[in-house]
Amino acid sequence: MFLIGLTGGIAAGKSTVAALWQELGGIEIDADALARQVVERGAPGADLIRERFGAEFFDSDGNLDRKALAALVFNDAQAKKDLEGIVHPLVQEKARQALASLPTEAMAIYTVPLLVEANVSLPFDVVVTVEAPEELRVQRLVDTRNMTEAEAVSRIKNQAQPIERVSRADFVLNSNQGLDQLLEDARGLWAEFLRRAEDKN
Repeated sequence: MFLIGLTGGIAAGKSTVAALWQELGGIEIDADALARQVVERGAPGADLIRERFGAEFFDSDGNLDRKALAALVFNDAQAKKDLEGIVHPLVQEKARQALASLPTEAMAIYTVPLLVEANVSLPFDVVVTVEAPEELRVQRLVDTRNMTEAEAVSRIKNQAQPIERVSRADFVLNSNQGLDQLLEDARGLWAEFLRRAEDKN
């Protein structure tokens, strides 16, 4: 298996790159999707969140009110740290299980926005970060996710800084350019990864 860690700040363009690489034959494991699974009703994460934060963050059916919890943790550093302490280990364990189920020849992409923050320790062959200036990311969040500018800035500030992601990465993709150019750059990287995977095998 050749394992690519794909990271980048919110609204930087990770999903665009991941979608292309899947078209080219990659198999994506999405950390955000795993994070939703581990806090579903009846999942271990949901029980631990209820213990730490209280029943008021759950609806009458027992489902986590993610929006209410997000409003708390993005304004309370200790609450954020506590939530991450619950969710991050569960997500990494889910990721390991998912990777173990893949074929040995797979080109696997682990898309993980919080690679730095969660101190992800999977056996990556390469790590790629997708980066764009903060002002562009704020505009994307306002335009595509109906956030206010203040909400967008808060989300960005609650993530690792670009220099932290770049320091963990082997490659940086610049999404502060036209979509066609970004995709061309991503295709070039994929070709490099195929060569490396062949050498590895």
